[in-house]
Amino acid sequence: MTQADDRLIVALDVPNILDGMKIAKQLGDAVSFYKIGLGMLTGGGLALANELKQEHGKRIFLDMKFFDIGATVQRAVAGIAQFDLDFLTVHGDPHVVRAAVAGRGDSNLKILAVTILTSLDRGDLDACLIQSGDIQTLVVERARRALLAGADGVIASPQEAALIRALPEAAGKLIVTPGVRPAGAASGDQKRIATPHAAIKDGANYIVVGRPIIQAADPRRAALDILAEL
Repeated sequence: MTQADDRLIVALDVPNILDGMKIAKQLGDAVSFYKIGLGMLTGGGLALANELKQEHGKRIFLDMKFFDIGATVQRAVAGIAQFDLDFLTVHGDPHVVRAAVAGRGDSNLKILAVTILTSLDRGDLDACLIQSGDIQTLVVERARRALLAGADGVIASPQEAALIRALPEAAGKLIVTPGVRPAGAASGDQKRIATPHAAIKDGANYIVVGRPIIQAADPRRAALDILAEL
């Protein structure tokens, strides 16, 4: 059996473990990497992550976006590191990244820093009292600081991937891009989007796709079509 292209990460943005396993079974060997986010934490998200990893050999991106004081982040990440998962997100503030790196210890867990959420635009940042300036400039600088703090990579819009990839600090680091939509797909609540091919061309190592796959009439076919775009 040919190994699936793990550059495609499918976001299992569903309420519970039963729905998540149903989609994973529909996708079968077409997909080898899954993202499980905060929205499913109370619906058995960690149990699903472990089942997909240990029993089905899938890679797992746990999208928790941890943010707290350093000691708390360190303890939380140390707990996650016990599960032999692959990626974990934290907010890209340097003190959070440093704590997360300390917490993962010698495990293989990759710490990915969130720069600015892809659902936000300048108006949203103004409402949050985030300093003025172009979003791309802020994202690139947050990425640079997170990488200097020890992050293994960053989460960023595909529209910033090329700029981040050009940073000296990004050499050998990962760029994971949500906000990816196949040609012709609805943008949903994402405001800074790109196609799968464009995201990879601009420097992303992995793309994250949710609704265009999990809400499709034929999720497996939708995933294969996106893989073909890569």
